[in-house]
Amino acid sequence: MLKRARIPADRLGRGLVAVLMALTVGCAAPGTDTGDAARAATRIVVVTHGQSADPFWSVVSNGVHDAARDLGIRVEYQAPTSFDMVAMAQLIEAAIAARPSGLIVSIPDAAALSGALRAAVAAGVPVLSINSGDEAYDALGLLAHIGQTEYEAAFAGGERLAAAGATSVLCVNHEVGNLALDVRCRGLDDALRAAGGSTHVLAVDLGDPNDAQQRVANALNTDASLDGVLALGPPGATVTLAALRSVARRNDIVFGTFDLEAGVLRALANGEMLFAIDQQPYLQGYLGVILLTKYLETGALPGGGQIVRTGPGFVTQQNAEAVIRLTEQGVR
Repeated sequence: MLKRARIPADRLGRGLVAVLMALTVGCAAPGTDTGDAARAATRIVVVTHGQSADPFWSVVSNGVHDAARDLGIRVEYQAPTSFDMVAMAQLIEAAIAARPSGLIVSIPDAAALSGALRAAVAAGVPVLSINSGDEAYDALGLLAHIGQTEYEAAFAGGERLAAAGATSVLCVNHEVGNLALDVRCRGLDDALRAAGGSTHVLAVDLGDPNDAQQRVANALNTDASLDGVLALGPPGATVTLAALRSVARRNDIVFGTFDLEAGVLRALANGEMLFAIDQQPYLQGYLGVILLTKYLETGALPGGGQIVRTGPGFVTQQNAEAVIRLTEQGVR
């Protein structure tokens, strides 16, 4: 089993390198002002809408726990057993009651989670968001957001699809109710419209993967004008790949997705997909813990508490094999 490696500096943007260098210098060591004892008493709770067993969220979890190890602090990673905003709000409320040093959350539905998050802020718990929440964190009073801006990422993906010749693109939404995915479809639509094209949203329920696959295949077989597909994450990409393999005109359809997992990367390497949008989940987890810990120690954040962007990056056939090797280490 491969040991997770430190991320080489040449794989990070210059801005993130600067952040990491500035924030990890002086990590807990005997004799420092923070000290081992103070670090050991720091407890951060991470509550996301994705389970650590999920391929995407397992990489976030790796970043969270690697940062905790590097800093010598305690972290607890929690998530509902399914996409359930009521259960997620309850986890946040339970975390507040336990008085953590700080709280890190994802915000897939700001309206559903606003009560719990405002209660955390009112209780004096420092909170920042990762992954989803770039359009909501500031209004909710959170310290900062770490992730990619969903609209800009989707717009860039739409531009790539249009440049590859797509004029009518199917946006496959595998998690209805996740507002971040709605934003992704909107960004795609705006990019296609700017290029003279259009977007069609298809909601699928992954509780029945066979039905989801059939719905995608039916859409592509029924509407011959569809010449592109954007999946909004690996679950949707998996059923879309299977559907495309059953469509006679599959070679005339360009396909991209958000996020990475083994099947997506292999499809990229084989030339079955145009791109995958990489938001670097490892960095979301790692930087979330680093920044919140340093805020607890210094009262300061980079940029005064703005969005720290971890994406979008694009994985294509040209760099897929290199990224596959990094996924084996749990950092991509």
